[in-house]
Amino acid sequence: MHVGSRLAALGLLTSFCSAALPPAIRAINNDPLAKCPGYKATNVKTSANGLTADLKLAGKACNAYGTDLDNLILEVTYETDNRLHVKIQDAANDVYQIPESVFPRPQAAQGVNSKKSALKFNYKANPFSFSVTRAKTGEVLFDTSAAFLIFESQYLRLRTKLPNNPNLYGLGEHSDSFRLNTTNYVRTFWSQDAYSTPNGANLYGNHPVYYEHRKSGSHGVLFLNSNGMDVVVDKDSRSGQYLEYNSLGGVVDFYFVAGPSPIEVAKQYAEITKTPAMMPYWGFGLHQCRYGYQDAFEVAEVVYNYSKASIPLETMWTDIDYMDRRRVFTLDPQRFPLATMRQLIGHLHENDQKYIVMVDPAVSAAEGPENPALTKGIEENVFLKRDDGSIYKGVVWPGVSVFPDWFSANISRYWDSQFTEFFSASSGVDIDGLWIDMNEPSNFPCFFPCDNPEKSAIGYPPEPPAVRTPPRELPGWPCVFQPEGTECKEKKALTIEAPTKRDVLIAERQETVEATIAAGKELGLPGRDLLFPKYSIHNKAAYLDSWNADKGGLSNKTVNTDTIHQNGLAEYDVHNLYGTMMSIQSRGAMLARRPGLRPFIITRSTFAGAGHSVGKWLGDNIADWQHYRESIYGMMAFASIYQIPMVGADVCGFGGNTTESLCARWAMLGAFSPFYRNHNEYLPAIGQEFYRWESVAEAARKAIDIRYRLLDYIYTAQYKQSLDGTPMINPVFYLYPKDANTFGLQHQYFYGPGLLVAPVTEENSTSVDVYLPNDIFYNWYTLDVVYGKGKTVTVKDQSLTDIPLYLRGGVIVPLRAKSAMTTTELRKQNFELIIAVGKDLTAEGELYLDDGVSLEQQGVTNIKFKYALGVLTAKGDFGFKTDLKLTKITVVSALRKKSVDVNIPLTKGFTAVL
Repeated sequence: MHVGSRLAALGLLTSFCSAALPPAIRAINNDPLAKCPGYKATNVKTSANGLTADLKLAGKACNAYGTDLDNLILEVTYETDNRLHVKIQDAANDVYQIPESVFPRPQAAQGVNSKKSALKFNYKANPFSFSVTRAKTGEVLFDTSAAFLIFESQYLRLRTKLPNNPNLYGLGEHSDSFRLNTTNYVRTFWSQDAYSTPNGANLYGNHPVYYEHRKSGSHGVLFLNSNGMDVVVDKDSRSGQYLEYNSLGGVVDFYFVAGPSPIEVAKQYAEITKTPAMMPYWGFGLHQCRYGYQDAFEVAEVVYNYSKASIPLETMWTDIDYMDRRRVFTLDPQRFPLATMRQLIGHLHENDQKYIVMVDPAVSAAEGPENPALTKGIEENVFLKRDDGSIYKGVVWPGVSVFPDWFSANISRYWDSQFTEFFSASSGVDIDGLWIDMNEPSNFPCFFPCDNPEKSAIGYPPEPPAVRTPPRELPGWPCVFQPEGTECKEKKALTIEAPTKRDVLIAERQETVEATIAAGKELGLPGRDLLFPKYSIHNKAAYLDSWNADKGGLSNKTVNTDTIHQNGLAEYDVHNLYGTMMSIQSRGAMLARRPGLRPFIITRSTFAGAGHSVGKWLGDNIADWQHYRESIYGMMAFASIYQIPMVGADVCGFGGNTTESLCARWAMLGAFSPFYRNHNEYLPAIGQEFYRWESVAEAARKAIDIRYRLLDYIYTAQYKQSLDGTPMINPVFYLYPKDANTFGLQHQYFYGPGLLVAPVTEENSTSVDVYLPNDIFYNWYTLDVVYGKGKTVTVKDQSLTDIPLYLRGGVIVPLRAKSAMTTTELRKQNFELIIAVGKDLTAEGELYLDDGVSLEQQGVTNIKFKYALGVLTAKGDFGFKTDLKLTKITVVSALRKKSVDVNIPLTKGFTAVL
């Protein structure tokens, strides 16, 4: 967040450095590895559900980037009929492994037998290598014979062969193409504050999983390792096409899933990571934010302007501007005073709208009564420390800052207490959701070794804007927002009481961190150089790639990697988990203050499995057409591969000045992503709220009307993904896995199971090329038949307020009879059905209904619709009490288009002849 404008002046932006350096992709120097002997397998023992073996060095140690480990253990487990777990670790169990508290391992199913598995593990004893094949066909999916295994104290290497020109997806987070480049391509895993989300760089989060798709089927491979690493995809004369892991530590821990369809791979991957959290219904509304709102008056004015423009605004957000000198858990007493903030939030709540603010992990190091988060954190002993016992200090927005240690024993109690007190419903800032940021963690102004944070903090926090009185009348708003002399009706003051015992009571919850890890329990090998590893990954936070080795580049603009957490783990090993651990704790804290309600949390930094706790926005993008396009496949990757479906980009772009045409197009496109938020950076960037241009306002109104009418359709898709991992956003090849023309598509996708979204993607264009597979489709706006012939068609005459949308034949789409200004009002609208008949003359769909907010539902309705031969049937569970009805059914097919008005309650099944 926000770092680009500051660093640009220093000439230190990643994009600048990359341009000034030699090509980012360097050939991996194999000379140090040429003498590495590999391993040989002995003492192999097989069982019905796997095997174990000892692995010994097959020759003299090479010690290329660390110390070769002589004694390893191989453990192979067939965990389900479609999942295989292969793990290689040190026999002493000293090498670091991701704690179960952060990534709980999936349990093996009962009674699994290797003979029934869709996958088969094969191995060669000397030199040791293994392969994974499809049991029925023998097709090789993974084969490590391409190069010897290297397992050292600070370096792992494992290479697998690939078919020529493979279709690879995943290995995020990145802004590169959806289908990955396969020549001279390096994907680096090391969380960094990545303003402008540059191509070819490591970004905020880490998802070391890839899906490979072939015409014969899809499979997935998760390398469960949180250490810094490079994954190289390339080809050479010796190995042919290959993918190679180069990690700075940890163990070899693979999960293979068999698919064979892309959707089945996604569902099987969700069994490993846990399925995504179910988000509240209101979270699918429109969100508005900006870094740089001057005061609470401007925030109120934005809300008012949206209403006047008849653009539905569900949730208003405030960036770090609300804080006192950028300090977390404080309010600026002059620009965002508590009494005014409570009036603001009260007004939003009275109008069925919501409010969200940002919380960063870094806590100001300034001592005193105005910074209680520091005082309490010191009392609870929850901050990261240096090896001399002093608190580790860096620099973030408030200036000199300290960082929570998410592994500290008291961290849950501390974090919960900050939330229940500062965000108290009766006496504080009563937020409805949460935005967490800077959690790589970012330490952006303090370059390694960050040994003089006070000097680096000069200029932080930045000077606040001027204090002012209300600038204009806001009819209908409380008097505190009106200029002096304005006629207004004073609303009852929202009393600010001292927190009651109930308000500050911390809900009992299981600690999500491990307080101690004993020697021999995956603590990490002693004697490692935690600042200066010999192997250099391509971390772009370093000034040069090579600086990630002997110049401490891993620690640049983040916490030093030799920092030891309270439980003994090194930041060197767990750096990539920091954001996810903050997410886990923040979800618990939100539940502590509002027990029983689904938390709505959006984060920046993620690791595999984060979707079980939070949603994700795609970071600090730029207001240009390239980032507009990248937002499409960034969203696809997180929703359909990484199992974080509540995802979206900053609509209209965060950095720089947007344009009217770009913002209009993006307002349309963003309406068809799960998370829909307009957000941009500080002055002098122009404001970009949708109402600022009439064409953008019109585009937003049109798109939101469609989005809201379809909200239950996508909410149902979210429910399915939270249940079993079925993606709510589908790349085209997920639904047409045999059509090779779909494998590389990245600018069109399916919103839910049946709505094809194909936006205009070029500036000043009024047309777009859309690939339509060999199937039947229907124009969303007219419901006219469109026959897909496995070819690209050009859709013309697309104004700034148009976006091509097509219904896929065979899908029944439930939608509200009309839209509304809030999701609360929307939930009062009746339903219609569109039956888009498929080529086989059938269609099916679902509708899920619940109260929209509760973790545990008193009753839900889940209806399965099926249509065939002119007859519609609806069956399912009808536990959600509702007076809503189905009022219209429209059937479209190649032969007819028919609408029927009906009056069918959604409280029981029915059959309708159409």
